[in-house]
Amino acid sequence: MTSTSDLPDILKERVAELRSKWGWFVGLGVIMLIVGVIAIGNLLAATVASVYLVGFMMLIAGGFEIAHAFGVKSWGGFFWWLLGGLLYAAAGVIAFANPLLASSVLTLLLAASLVASGVVRAWIGYKHWSHKGSGWIIAAALVTLLAGVVIAIGWPVNSIWVLGMFLAIDLIFQGWTCIALGFALKSGDQR
Repeated sequence: MTSTSDLPDILKERVAELRSKWGWFVGLGVIMLIVGVIAIGNLLAATVASVYLVGFMMLIAGGFEIAHAFGVKSWGGFFWWLLGGLLYAAAGVIAFANPLLASSVLTLLLAASLVASGVVRAWIGYKHWSHKGSGWIIAAALVTLLAGVVIAIGWPVNSIWVLGMFLAIDLIFQGWTCIALGFALKSGDQR
């Protein structure tokens, strides 16, 4: 464990600044926790909100890529950057125009990502079987793989709630984390 006396002066100052703001961490955590519980109560709305967020980010990325295309000197580079930006922007527009279709696509991509991640993690765990902790890597890989398969099997019906559930669970865990951090800062616990 590290005590504050072992830290450099600049780090001590930063920790002191954070300690003075412990209430903000707790407040943010409570808000995130409340929003997460509300999201669990209405998974469809949470799914639509997450699709809108992804759509908004795609519109912004598309705009930046289109702007960047005009800074590229060669015709070929200009064309590919412009095409990429237009595709990003079009996907963002589709997300806003039809969030349920976008949630279906994003849910399928999530399932594929979880399956691929689970396979890669299982392979890594198998390759390092002689090392301590490799069993945990394989166990986590199987859980990830199973989650991806379950989502894929329920697709497209589960598309209206899966993304919302992931968002709600993340908000709840992040909320508890902020609350715990805030109270740890208040008490001076440096774990």
